[in-house]
Amino acid sequence: MMRGMDIAELVKAALALFAIVDPVGVIPLFLVATQGYTLAQSRSAARIAALTVLGVLTLFTFLGEPILGFFGIRLAAFSVAGGLLLLLLSLSMVQAHVSPQRQTQDEAQEAEEKDAVGVVPLGVPLLAGPGAITHMIVAAGATQGNLLQQTALLVPVMLVALSVWLSFRAAPMIARRLGKTGIHVVTRLMGLIIAAISIEMIATGLGKLFPGLLA
Repeated sequence: MMRGMDIAELVKAALALFAIVDPVGVIPLFLVATQGYTLAQSRSAARIAALTVLGVLTLFTFLGEPILGFFGIRLAAFSVAGGLLLLLLSLSMVQAHVSPQRQTQDEAQEAEEKDAVGVVPLGVPLLAGPGAITHMIVAAGATQGNLLQQTALLVPVMLVALSVWLSFRAAPMIARRLGKTGIHVVTRLMGLIIAAISIEMIATGLGKLFPGLLA
C-alpha cells in the first residue's frame, strides 16, 4: 500500500499535469482545427487527441528515464532544462498566447489535414508537449524505480486524457459559456500554476546538481 506522502505526491502530479496540458486553454485551437467538421468527425478528433495524450505520456512515464540514460543525461539536469522550458510556456500562457514551445508554424499548417488533426498538432505537441513529457519523466524518476508507484502515475495520465476527451466533446458549449475572456482567464491561471511548478523543478534540479547550493 502506498504511504500518505506517496498519495499526496500522486495528487500533486495529477493537478500539475492538468495545469500543464490545460485542455480548456486548447479549446479555441480545437475549434479552429476542426472548423467545417461534421459532429462525427469532431468527436473522432477529440477521441484521437485523448488517446494520443494517453499513449505518449504513458510511453515517456516508463521509457523516459532509460532514454535519458542512453544519452548520458542526468535526471537533475533534465529537471532544470524542463523547468526552464515550462517557465517559458507559463510566461506565454500568462499572456494568453500559444507558445512556440507548444506549436510551430508547420504544425499549425498540418492541422488542416482532417485525418491527422487529432494526433498533430492537438495530441502532440499542444497537449502532450515537451512540458507534459518533461513532467512525467521527472515524476517517474522521483519514484526511484518503484514499479508500483511508477504504474500509479498512469492514474493522473488517464484522468487528464479523459479530461481532454470531455473538454473537446463539450468544446462548443464551453466556448459559448466562457467566451474568449473566460478561456483567457483560465489559461492565465494555469500559467501561474505552471510558473510555480517550473521554479520548483529548477530549484530541485539545481539542488541535486550542486548539493551545497541550497544548504
